[in-house]
Amino acid sequence: MATPSYRIKNLDHLGLVAGMCRELGLAQMVDVIVPKQGDYQVSHGEALVAMIINGLGFHSRTLHMFPQFFADKPTERLLRPGILPEHLNDDALGRCLDALFEADVSALYQVMAEHVVARLGLNSTAVHLDITSFHVDGAYERDEDNPACIKLVKGYSRDHRPELNQVILELICENQAGLPVYMQALSGNTNDQKAFAEVTRQHVKSLKAAQQSRYFVGDAALYTADSLSALHQQEQLFVTRVPMTLKDAKHAVSNLQTERLEALGDGYHGYWIEADYAGVPQRWLLVRSEQATKREQQTVTRNLLKTGTRELKQFQQLCKKRFACQQDAEQALAEFSRGLGVLRIEQGATLAQPIYSGKGRPKKGQTPERIDYLLTGQAVTCLDKVATAKEQAGIFILATNDLSDHLDMAGLLATYKSQQAVERGFRFLKSPEFLTSSLFLKKPERIEALLMVMTCSLMIYAALEHRIRQSLRQKDLSFPDMKKKSSQNPTARWVFLCFSGIHELSVGEETPLIVNLQPPQQTILEALGKRYLAIYS
Repeated sequence: MATPSYRIKNLDHLGLVAGMCRELGLAQMVDVIVPKQGDYQVSHGEALVAMIINGLGFHSRTLHMFPQFFADKPTERLLRPGILPEHLNDDALGRCLDALFEADVSALYQVMAEHVVARLGLNSTAVHLDITSFHVDGAYERDEDNPACIKLVKGYSRDHRPELNQVILELICENQAGLPVYMQALSGNTNDQKAFAEVTRQHVKSLKAAQQSRYFVGDAALYTADSLSALHQQEQLFVTRVPMTLKDAKHAVSNLQTERLEALGDGYHGYWIEADYAGVPQRWLLVRSEQATKREQQTVTRNLLKTGTRELKQFQQLCKKRFACQQDAEQALAEFSRGLGVLRIEQGATLAQPIYSGKGRPKKGQTPERIDYLLTGQAVTCLDKVATAKEQAGIFILATNDLSDHLDMAGLLATYKSQQAVERGFRFLKSPEFLTSSLFLKKPERIEALLMVMTCSLMIYAALEHRIRQSLRQKDLSFPDMKKKSSQNPTARWVFLCFSGIHELSVGEETPLIVNLQPPQQTILEALGKRYLAIYS
């Protein structure tokens, strides 16, 4: 009697990813917009889903190891019957990336995101704008015949690696699930402020219509005259952080009115300030954070020490400098004193030093050739400046053009703090366990398309996390957290880890079986519904 053959495929959490792609109709949506042009086994939509599964596999492999990734995966279960690992090769991947680029990745992604937001029933109150960079491996030549293609520019700023090329990714995320609703690949030399100004001019109106979000939120790079004017003209409410380089911001912090601070909860205190920067009526919220104050105290002390040491050396050098007249010396001392941040000069004075011609001691009654003037004095630490600097630690300013009573101080702070959703998304994309922290493909067009694939992966991750949490609450189910306590708000990352070790087992010609499925995993599947149960059965 012949021994039956055994085949084991690793399913793990990838069935959840595939299930969400099916729930959202991702492959069908792409295939309608970008139909395949040849007799290929895999459509562009199916290739995109395969890349998303690859990206969310948490395997630390680069994308050009795509076929090897699927060698031990149940592709027919994850994608559709008839698709085998050998069909998911570099050619299928390249064709998909080229087709995505030709379709305009930003426009295509925005259409997909609008569909996903509606499908999930998300009602966001704000969208958040942010930007980050990725380094790009390999040598690329600029295609002058395609001005729409991004430039890969040397100088990877995040890790201070000037020899590496970099590319920029701009994201706008909604604040309910942290789902990206807009993405834009930008050249590596793009300035944050210019990029933000461009998106406010070109895309806020369409985003406002599609997402119906009340507030447009960004960090300090959004707070420029161009961006605020564009938002004001489109009657778009904004919430943003005020850069502390502005003269008015420095003045507000230096004139902190502690008696006006009101408790906002969680260790935050603040008060309103009227403002009209860039001709846009607005109000500022000056905020002091107790946690940030404690966290920044050591940094402030360290910076004060560095500043004081630097200013002392500068004063010593100034005292060695010779001046032609007493007025020049006094003016130099006055200008130097005005620029001091930590020290102050006490007993500052000028010393006249006659200079005689010839060598040796001057003769009695000899007239000096000239008189040089030197500075003298004592550089001491100004305790008032030190106290002020420490008092101003942990202070920041938020701005909004919502002048109604709808938004109070606590609400403004909460709206801005939800900016962490997009920052969390960037951390996810740059995780070493994600698709790849650096990019290597044959041409810049595919780099741009890959950034869309990465954003789609983040979209599926955020959508799945939202659905899991929502379904657990609706069905009154719970899932054990890392401390084995019942929870209805698990992260998708934790759920993925808990689904490790689930396999598809095939014995001979028998129907494949799913093995190692445990009760907690079954809870998640029951919460998500029939589509997900079918993948794991």
